[in-house]
Amino acid sequence: MRTQTTSYFARLFAGDLSAFGGPVTDEAVAGHIRAEQMSLVLGYSVGIMLANACNAGVLVVALWHSPDLKLALIWAAIVAGAAIAFGLQSHAARRITKPQFVSRRAMHRLVRNAFILGAAWGTVPVAFFVNASTGGQLVITCLCSGMLAGGALAFATIPIAAIAFTAPIFAGIAICLGRNGDPAFLLIAFLVVVYGSVLLRSVFVNSIAFARRVMRQIEAERTVRQDSLTHLPNRVAFNETLDAALKRLALSGEEFAVLLFDLDRFKEVNDKFGHPAGDEFLVQIASRLQRCTRAAEHVARIGGDEFALVMANRARPEDALEIAERFVAAFDEPFQIEGRQIVGATSVGIVLAPRDGSTQLDIMKNADTALYRAKKAGPGTVCFFEEADDRSSRDRKALQSDLEGAVARNELFLVFQPFLDLDGNRITGFEALLRWQHPQRGLVPPSEFIPIAEQTGLIHEIGEWVVRRACATVAEWPEEIRVAVNFSAAQFHNNGLLQIIVQALADAKIAPHRLEIEITESMLLSKYASAASVLNALLELGVTVALDDFGTGFSSLTYLRKLPFSRIKIDQSFIRDMLVQPDCAAIVKSVIGLARDLRIGVVAEGVETADQLEYLRQIGCDEVQGYLISRPVSADGVLALLDPKKLRATYAA
Repeated sequence: MRTQTTSYFARLFAGDLSAFGGPVTDEAVAGHIRAEQMSLVLGYSVGIMLANACNAGVLVVALWHSPDLKLALIWAAIVAGAAIAFGLQSHAARRITKPQFVSRRAMHRLVRNAFILGAAWGTVPVAFFVNASTGGQLVITCLCSGMLAGGALAFATIPIAAIAFTAPIFAGIAICLGRNGDPAFLLIAFLVVVYGSVLLRSVFVNSIAFARRVMRQIEAERTVRQDSLTHLPNRVAFNETLDAALKRLALSGEEFAVLLFDLDRFKEVNDKFGHPAGDEFLVQIASRLQRCTRAAEHVARIGGDEFALVMANRARPEDALEIAERFVAAFDEPFQIEGRQIVGATSVGIVLAPRDGSTQLDIMKNADTALYRAKKAGPGTVCFFEEADDRSSRDRKALQSDLEGAVARNELFLVFQPFLDLDGNRITGFEALLRWQHPQRGLVPPSEFIPIAEQTGLIHEIGEWVVRRACATVAEWPEEIRVAVNFSAAQFHNNGLLQIIVQALADAKIAPHRLEIEITESMLLSKYASAASVLNALLELGVTVALDDFGTGFSSLTYLRKLPFSRIKIDQSFIRDMLVQPDCAAIVKSVIGLARDLRIGVVAEGVETADQLEYLRQIGCDEVQGYLISRPVSADGVLALLDPKKLRATYAA
């Protein structure tokens, strides 16, 4: 019972209308309603405070010949000064962007201030009525009645504040008029009670209607500003929140932080277990993330698996770091989805405004840069934006700009690394490897420019150039030699990919089986649904398909069963350690045995020593590739490698 009573009074003094029979809301909606109520009060406050100052002056004039004049002057000075100060403060607050959420504590302060002001006017009839002249008494009665009406107007949407303001005035009028004994004043007291009751009833009716109207408005806005899946704010709502924070920064200097984070391995979950499981994954993540923030702050889903948060009035980096670490910790426990345990992780990039930017464009650009560095460092990493990030970002943008014209300027070229057939001790093909000779930077590593190409879509133009150049080059080699070309996940977003390959084969006039497409397991995980149809069409055409980096993922066997690969390539990490780690040797032997049973060719990558080569020969590996055989060579050097007399004795039979 005590708990229910405590809860009722907590809701009552927080201005919640459910305490007066109004609609019941959750804290988020209640905070939004309080924000609308507070906005209206601030709108009236300047005029109300000026009226208070004016009325205080009128009271002094009415009591000019009263023995209580000195006390009235002190009272008027205090009330007028406080009213003017509060009015100026309210005027300044109105210039700042209206908040979307007001806490219970802020409403408590409003109710307290309303009571203090009401009590100040409630003392007027008690302190000054008896010694005032008849005219002065009429003025006091009119002033108090006017303040009752003004209070009902100012707090028309907040019943508890209206009661807190008017109750002391009612009490003061009742005391002074009741002990006067004059029937005329008793009638006036009766009229004040009647009018006051009507005003308060109007306050109750208006406030409940106002709350319902705000709730309907919130519900309507949710369709535009709420993510339909997670029920978090969407990008539209986030942009509005960020814009409001920037306006507060410009007007009042209120600093804030922005946190940007996305999910690691979400695409893997989505593609492996299906879209319903991916959706449930996002819903559970959204619930956990929202529990990490304050009631006034809302995590927003601004992209497929990308989330963001504006932390208002947080200038200290440690505050933002604390919330970011909560987000990371929220992924410690596995997610239970459709009877499975799914492990998730996130990385977080943080910017502090205005230190890291004072425009929406700069803030989001720098947050994305900080997130990029966090993701490179590994899952669960939190990174603040740094000046070095900005230099790195500018460097990446410059590299991107240069890459856009690299094909036209003939800066890209291919080198070729051979495959050695162990049974026939002969080279059977080459893997085409892309290189970029930058006019100022020199040779740019593929690890630097390929991710940029994938992110910007340049990979489609570059990928087409690679296929055409590889096909044109292999046409000059002996007919039994094939060329392998690596494809990334981004290239399978291109609807014209199949036609590009067909056209490249036709232009080079080579048989389809001389072109081999190499795809990684991570590519299948990220775009398996659309990749399958393209790969099957290529296989029907006669193009061979190899699964690269075999064993580094967790679904290799699944893909071997679903897609008829011509060849698999054992990742070099297993080859490097197979002579020193028994488990790696066992894996290599098992893969070779599996490939033999499935009648799939197998290539060992990264062969660098004669001992590795001899071991692979003994366990029946089909082909090998690595620096022991040859480093990548230019197209001109391929024919020299094809001369059997020049094969190294190191890998002789």
